[in-house]
Amino acid sequence: MVSAIIELRETGQYMLKELLEAAGIAKSVFKYWNDRLSKAQGKDTEIVQQIREIVSQSRGRYGYRRVCLALKQRGWVVNHKKVLRLMRQYQLLCVKFKHRNRQYQSYKGKVGKIAGNKLTRRFNTDRPYQKVLTDVTQFNISATGEKLYLSPFMDVYSGEILSYTIDRSPTLDIALAPLEALVQRRPVLDYRMTVHSDQGWHYQHKRWVTYLEKHKIFQSMSRKGNCLDNAPMENFFGLLKQEMFYGQAFATYTELEAAIHQYIDFYNNDRIKTKLKGMSPVNYRRHTFEDIA
Repeated sequence: MVSAIIELRETGQYMLKELLEAAGIAKSVFKYWNDRLSKAQGKDTEIVQQIREIVSQSRGRYGYRRVCLALKQRGWVVNHKKVLRLMRQYQLLCVKFKHRNRQYQSYKGKVGKIAGNKLTRRFNTDRPYQKVLTDVTQFNISATGEKLYLSPFMDVYSGEILSYTIDRSPTLDIALAPLEALVQRRPVLDYRMTVHSDQGWHYQHKRWVTYLEKHKIFQSMSRKGNCLDNAPMENFFGLLKQEMFYGQAFATYTELEAAIHQYIDFYNNDRIKTKLKGMSPVNYRRHTFEDIA
C-alpha cells in the first residue's frame, strides 16, 4: 500500500494528504514504512553492485547459488531467493548453458588391453590423488577449420585439474605427457592411485599400460559407450565449453589455446563450488589436506 501511495504521489496528480485519507493511513505510519522501504532499497542497490562485480569477475559464469556463496565470502548474507530476484530484475542471470555438441570419440575397437571398471561410478574419496579421471575432448575453430584437442587429468577428491596437454592432433603423446606430469607432481602417498578413462585407443596402448604398471598405478576403464562411467570428467568438459567456448569467436588456434589455459587456471583457483563448501578446488585441497598433512 505504501509503495502504491509513493508511486501515485510521484505522478504529481495527488497530494500526499489526499492519498493518506483515501487509504486510511496515518502520516506517522506512512513515514515509518517510507523510511524502511528507502533503507531496504538502498541496501538492495549495494547488493546489486556486489552482484554485478561477481558476475563480471566470473565473466557471467556464475548462477545465483554460486553468486550467493561469493556474496557470503564478501560478508553479505543474502537469501538465495532474493539474489535470484535481483539477478532476474537486472538481467544478470547466467546464460551460458544453452549449447549442446557431440564429444570427441577416441574409441577404435579393441586395439590393446581393456581394463576393468574399478571405480564403478564411485566418484567420491577423502584422499587427493587417489582417484584420477582422464579423457580427450575436441574443439572446432570455425574461422580457420582447425581442430584443438585437450587431454586433462582430474582429481575426484576436489575436481582439480592436476595436469593437462593441448595439441593439434589426438596422438598418444597427448595422453602420456600429462600422465607423466601428474606422476612428477604427485606427493609421496601411503596409498595407490587409480587412473580411470574410457576405452579410447590411447588408454589401451602398450606404452600407456606399461607406464601405469611401472609407477604402480591401478588402471580403470568405463564400460564401452557409457559416458556416465566417467561423468565428472564429462561434466568438466561441458562446463569448459559452455562457460568459455560456446558463443565466443576464436580467430586462431593460439587464441583458443590461451583461453583454455586461462579458464583452467580460473577453474582451479577461483571458481567456487557449492559441494566444496564455497571454495575453489585448489583452496579446498589446501584447507582440507595440505594444512593437516
